[in-house]
Amino acid sequence: MLDKISFKLCISMTILILSGFFLSYTSTSLIRESYGHLDHFPHYNGGGDGVGQYYAYMGLNPEYARPHEITQITFSIQDFNGNDVRNVETMVEIYETLNGQRVAAYPWTLHNIGDFNINYVFPRIGNYQIVLSIANNNDSANNNNEVDPPRSILGNTQNCNCDRAVFNISISSNFCSIYNTTLLMAVTGPIIVFGIVLGLSYRNRRKRRMYSKLSEKEILKYSIMFLAIAAGLVHLAIFSEHGSRHIYYSIFLLAAGGAQIAYGISYVLITLTNESNYYKNRDSVMIYYRKTVLINLFGLVGTGVLLGLYTYSVIFPPPLSPTNEPEEIDLAGILDKSLEIFLFAGIIYLMKWEKQRSQKQLVDIK
Repeated sequence: MLDKISFKLCISMTILILSGFFLSYTSTSLIRESYGHLDHFPHYNGGGDGVGQYYAYMGLNPEYARPHEITQITFSIQDFNGNDVRNVETMVEIYETLNGQRVAAYPWTLHNIGDFNINYVFPRIGNYQIVLSIANNNDSANNNNEVDPPRSILGNTQNCNCDRAVFNISISSNFCSIYNTTLLMAVTGPIIVFGIVLGLSYRNRRKRRMYSKLSEKEILKYSIMFLAIAAGLVHLAIFSEHGSRHIYYSIFLLAAGGAQIAYGISYVLITLTNESNYYKNRDSVMIYYRKTVLINLFGLVGTGVLLGLYTYSVIFPPPLSPTNEPEEIDLAGILDKSLEIFLFAGIIYLMKWEKQRSQKQLVDIK
């Protein structure tokens, strides 16, 4: 009974982890291949929109901006092929959504490159709209260092030879803490529940004396599985930082993290759902062994591919790289690859142990 409950519960938790991360971060962002030159993949205050012949990205730093604190508003303007543009003339305005009043305006300015920042201190909690105006062909009629009059229709381009995009943002005092706490609970909650179910199952089997000399190695096996889950969580934690380079990088990291978590949980589920039948006959032993071979080959090949791709990407420019340069070696990468090296060795150990265990059990059944 416990095996069936744990199987259903863990499968549900796995689906929730993967779907929650994917939907919350990527559902509104797949329209573009990269997020300009922003330092991370915005998933709260930020976005991108077409502005005439250009595509403009906007993000805040800090992303969860607070009132009465300096906030950096970053723009990255590119063409529709993702290339940098130069000599673009822009004007930036900030409006309060509630009353429609313009609270700040930055005059027409010619930028040598389409990436630029402005600093602003939002006066109060609430919703704001940031309007980016880009002059058509850098028309001098827009008068450098001057500001257009405020408008009730923010995207209106009447009497302005320009195109405009409107970005909606929200300023709050504690949303960052609420969001991060919720996200942490969404990630760690299912893992904690999974660990509790695993512990209850282990205790139940100990009471039935199903573990003897193998108990220490079983614990080691579960430790290796949690190592796989940990490596997957690192991938889920860093994917947003790579979205600024290419959207496909984030998708790949999400898929890699999900696959590692699925591998770890699947292996434990196979153990939980098959251990009670393992000692019955030769067929049950062979069925269990074949399952472990398949799932371990999946984990071994996947981990090897991830290690190989990382090694390649820090030596040579990775595919689809917007800078055509190798990736930088950072702390998150070192941590994740260290986990995967131990995981790779651990999977090899598990495959050898499962084989020896099955052979011994077949001899005992005879």
